[in-house]
Amino acid sequence: MEYQTLYAQMGGAPTIRRLVEAFYPKVQADPEIGPLFPTDIMPVMEKQYLFLSQFLGGPALYNEAHGHPMLRQRHMPFPIDERRARAWLRCMAAALDETGLVGDLREQVFQRLSFTAAHMINTAERQP
Repeated sequence: MEYQTLYAQMGGAPTIRRLVEAFYPKVQADPEIGPLFPTDIMPVMEKQYLFLSQFLGGPALYNEAHGHPMLRQRHMPFPIDERRARAWLRCMAAALDETGLVGDLREQVFQRLSFTAAHMINTAERQP
């Protein structure tokens, strides 16, 4: 059996685009993380599309456009605690569901993104 990247298994660019388009309205509506994002979300969506394409095994679009992702460093200006990481993951889980990813493939994608969300935590938990 030939190995296929998650990107290929998901259906490539069209699925990544649908995922990003499903994800960001959820982010913008979320009280925990919505305020961290700019009103003009289109540039953020495009960067996420480029990143996810590359991150999931597709073409190195993000590197070509912006250089190495340096995710943690690029996110340091934003206070990300465990609560915000969980909120990000809730939005992504709902977007994965909306995109129609199911079963083992969905779990593999979500697991990779979970590791990344945990890596982005850069501040202690805020008090409610």
